[in-house]
Amino acid sequence: MDLVNHQFRLAARPVGLPKPSDWQYTEEPVPEPGDGEVLVKVRLISLDPAMRGWMNDTRSYIPPVGVGEVMRALAAGEVLASNHPDFAEGDFVTGLFGVQEYAVVHGGAVMKVDTSLAPLPVYLSTLGMTGMTAYFGLLDVGRPVAGETVVVSGAAGAVGGVVGQLAKLKDCRVVGIAGGAEKCRYVVEELGFDAAIDYKAGDVAAGLREHCPKGIDIYFDNVGGEILDAALARLARHARVVICGAISQYNATGAVPGPSNYLSLLINHASMTGFVISDYPDRYAEGLREMVEWFVAGKLSSCEDIAAGLENFPDTLLRLFSGENTGKLVLEVA
Repeated sequence: MDLVNHQFRLAARPVGLPKPSDWQYTEEPVPEPGDGEVLVKVRLISLDPAMRGWMNDTRSYIPPVGVGEVMRALAAGEVLASNHPDFAEGDFVTGLFGVQEYAVVHGGAVMKVDTSLAPLPVYLSTLGMTGMTAYFGLLDVGRPVAGETVVVSGAAGAVGGVVGQLAKLKDCRVVGIAGGAEKCRYVVEELGFDAAIDYKAGDVAAGLREHCPKGIDIYFDNVGGEILDAALARLARHARVVICGAISQYNATGAVPGPSNYLSLLINHASMTGFVISDYPDRYAEGLREMVEWFVAGKLSSCEDIAAGLENFPDTLLRLFSGENTGKLVLEVA
C-alpha cells in the first residue's frame, strides 16, 4: 500500500486553553502491519475533556502524551489489513488510535464492534468509553436505589446524559445541571430527566433546594468548582458523591481551590469517590452487554455532535471547553 498518514502531534504543553502553536500537523508514509498487528483507517475520533489532562506533564492515572507524539485519542475505524487472527479486512473496530488518518496497532488493543446493532459513532458514545464511564460510575460507585434523588452536572454532555438515563432506568428521580435553556430542554424532554437547572441563568443552590427538597442522594460530578460546592451543601444522609471530571478546572493557569463545603460529607455521613473507566477492565464486557441490550430495546438514546475534517481538530477540541457541544463530540475524518 502506498498511503500517506496525516497526524496531529503535541508540539508544546499548553498553558490554559490549547492554542495553534501547541500542535504540529505532520504527514508520513503508512507502515505495513507487523505480526499480530492491524492497519486501521480511522473514520471517527472521540474528543473528550480528559484529553486536556493528558497534555500536562503531571502525575495522573495515565502517562502524559509526550511532546512530539501523536495526540492520544479514542477512535473508531475500519480494518484495511490484518496480521491478527481475530480481525479481518472490513471489520469495524475501536481503540486508542490517536488523532490521525491511519493507525497500526496490536490486535490486543483493538475491539471489534457490530454496526448492525448501532451506527459506528455510537461506539464512541453510549456504547463506548463514554457510556461505560456512566455505567460504572453510577451503578458501581453511586449505587442507586429506587426512589433516590440523583443530580448530574454536565447533564447535556456525553457522560452526563447517559448517567441521567441510567438513573431513570433504576427508578430514581433525576435532576440535571446544564448551561442554557436549550440544553435544559434537551435533558428533560429528550433524555427524560425530571428537572433541569440552568447554571447560566440563575442560582444553582436555589435550584437544588427547589428540585431536591429532601436532599441529594447521589451527585455525579463532571464539572467541579462552584457547582460541586452547591451540591455538597445539599447532600442527604449517606449520600454518595461520584467524581468523574472537573471540566471547569482543566484549563486553569493558577492554583485551583478545593470545595469549601466538604464538611457536609462528615455531617451527612456521606462519601466522595473518584474513579476512571480503566478501573474496570475485567468488567467492561459485562457492562457493554447490558448497555447494548438497553440500547437495542430503545431504553437508551445516544446523541453525537459530529464535526468534519481532521484538519479542524484544534478548533473542534476547544468546543468542549466553551460548552458548544450537546452529547458526544466526535470528529469525522475525511
